[in-house]
Amino acid sequence: MIEQQQNNPLHGLGLETMVTELVDFYDWKILYAALRLECFNTNPNMAACLKFLKKTEWARERVESFYLYRFKRMPKGDAAQFELKPRERGFADGIVPRKPQELTIELIEEMRAKATADYEAMKQNKTRPQYGKDKPRAQDAYAQNKRSGHNRPAPSQDPSNPWGK
Repeated sequence: MIEQQQNNPLHGLGLETMVTELVDFYDWKILYAALRLECFNTNPNMAACLKFLKKTEWARERVESFYLYRFKRMPKGDAAQFELKPRERGFADGIVPRKPQELTIELIEEMRAKATADYEAMKQNKTRPQYGKDKPRAQDAYAQNKRSGHNRPAPSQDPSNPWGK
């Protein structure tokens, strides 16, 4: 019984063919700006680039992801799909690649700046919880302990009994 292959534009595509398509469409400078791989910047040539990508799995996966989501513009999958390597990911039947995304160095820098700003904003929101004007920090900390399942007695309101027992 022949196993049915997943719908993936990378299936059967050689690394040389993929890099050639990317270089023909984007050029070495755009690929370096987008991927930040030195093989696209320092003396860029096909032989050296292929040698580096064949030896370096993380760089090859970065190029394959760029090929899938920027060049072929396939839809992004769920978190489980992103756990897989790009060649192992599958797409629903009937989804076909679209025209490549037009990129310029300026556009790449804008996208990188926006991603950095979004990351910093997300990082600030996670490390510094936002407290409302009507909810002081001490009450919020007590409520957090109460929610976490610890059976702690309420603080005593009696000034002569500071331990609450």
